[in-house]
Amino acid sequence: PRLLNLISLLKDASRQNEVNVWRDIASRLEAPARNYAEVNISKINRYASNGETIVVPGKVLGSGMLETSVRIAALNFSQSAETKIREAKGQCLTIEELLRDNPKGRGIRVLR
Repeated sequence: PRLLNLISLLKDASRQNEVNVWRDIASRLEAPARNYAEVNISKINRYASNGETIVVPGKVLGSGMLETSVRIAALNFSQSAETKIREAKGQCLTIEELLRDNPKGRGIRVLR
């Protein structure tokens, strides 16, 4: 139920704000569950800049080290990933929270 509501929210936000990033994330979440992204902290560390906002349409895993302070929105997080993000002075958000905070989708990078 949460996933269906999230996809509906993302599609509505895309239509209302004319922002394609939300439509892209919704389409990635509509794929079968086995195709959801699983992104390790090490990949986020490699591609993200300090202060950037990252969206993972799936789960963030705790393998690797995070040396930058980033905001990460995802469907869910492993316990070790949450710990490492907070230790790096970053923020863990749900995609719904990010949508509420940034409806225009500015400054967002999608990692898969």
